[in-house]
Amino acid sequence: MKSFKKVTLMFIMSVLVVFAAACGSSSTNGSSSGEGKQSDKAEDKASGSLTISGSSAMQPLVLAAAEKFMDENPDADIQVQAGGSGTGLSQVAEGTVQIGNSDVFAEEKEGIPAKELVDHQVAVVGMAAAVNPEVGVKDISLEDLKKVFTGKIKNWKELGGKDQKITLVNRPDSSGTRATFVKYALDGETPAEGITEDSSNTVKKLIAETPGAIGYLAFSYIKDNSITPLSIDGVKPTAENVQKGKFPIWAYEHSYTKGEPTGLAKKFLDYLMSDEIQKSIVTDQGYIPVTDMEVKRDASGKQSDK
Repeated sequence: MKSFKKVTLMFIMSVLVVFAAACGSSSTNGSSSGEGKQSDKAEDKASGSLTISGSSAMQPLVLAAAEKFMDENPDADIQVQAGGSGTGLSQVAEGTVQIGNSDVFAEEKEGIPAKELVDHQVAVVGMAAAVNPEVGVKDISLEDLKKVFTGKIKNWKELGGKDQKITLVNRPDSSGTRATFVKYALDGETPAEGITEDSSNTVKKLIAETPGAIGYLAFSYIKDNSITPLSIDGVKPTAENVQKGKFPIWAYEHSYTKGEPTGLAKKFLDYLMSDEIQKSIVTDQGYIPVTDMEVKRDASGKQSDK
């Protein structure tokens, strides 16, 4: 009987040891799993430096996205510079920046090795001719707009406005905004001489402060009453009219990389194309998500239904 009790006691102790070991293993595994998740989460955070240059029309969008990205990834440093689409394309092709922003297809710029670059269409930009509010004109035909910018119409009174000389404010040849405006508003005709400015912000300031001035800007710069955007043939320059293909002056916003993007450049471009950014920052900044477009364009400028 004593032997039986001794065997039973030993059996119970063995069970307890095995149970305790199992609990310890479970606890250890749980702790290890948690640490793994924390480690994975830390690895998901982006880090490093990224330099982006190019289109000044794109700068507000990319800068806003970069600031939000850096808030979420404190170890990432993203510098967003302007300089024009030509500059962005040249610099990304040379490898001096990781991303080159452009309002035009790389194929449209002479001297750019387009085949070496990868196109990421991150948004659509609408562009409008804008005037000093005192000129007294709010709507213009596409034909008359051409005549204004080629110097054939020199006074606003010819268009029913104030008796005031027209002052042209242009972007430089390297500007994608200029290229888009010339292609879709002027049918490729070269603008007459006027004031030339590198920055869209400066163009806006000059239009607002110069009597009789007219220039052209992305919708993202037309957010107050300091300048007046012109309707074309009765069609207002709105995102909805661009989406439906009714307003003619628009372009894709391209972020080019030299080859397929990797590292921080890839993470940022994926972030820029995410639903979160497309439906918030893209629209808040006055751009149009690519997915909202009902029409499309190719590098030749031909527009068709999606």
